[in-house]
Amino acid sequence: MLSHPSCPCRYSHCIGDRKKEIAKRRSQKEMQTMETVVEQRRERRTDLVWPVSVWLPEAGRFFNGHSANISRTGVFITVPITMPVRAGSIVELNFPRTDTLASEKGQYARIKKGRVVRVDRQRTLHDASIGLGIAFE
Repeated sequence: MLSHPSCPCRYSHCIGDRKKEIAKRRSQKEMQTMETVVEQRRERRTDLVWPVSVWLPEAGRFFNGHSANISRTGVFITVPITMPVRAGSIVELNFPRTDTLASEKGQYARIKKGRVVRVDRQRTLHDASIGLGIAFE
């Protein structure tokens, strides 16, 4: 156990200082980790809750979900936990258009191809969904 040279107490005072030092280092590491996560985003995200239909070739079927946010290079969506997806999977995203926009553009869906770069299972117990970070290709 480390103690201060001028301190005869090897337990209460020195242990308390050591705990503070460890907590400070953990806090610094957490801040570095948080900064790293923020820096990974190449484009500004815009919150957008919109229905999305995801084609997963591996499963041979569509899964319905919702977007949470979107950028020029990717999207974050939530889908049912039953979707058998993993990081690296290639998916096709179908964003349905409103009737008005479809009549102007002549089609009912905007289709984008993407690669799953992140699978987030934090909400699994809350609402039986998983989050997918998808980079457009």
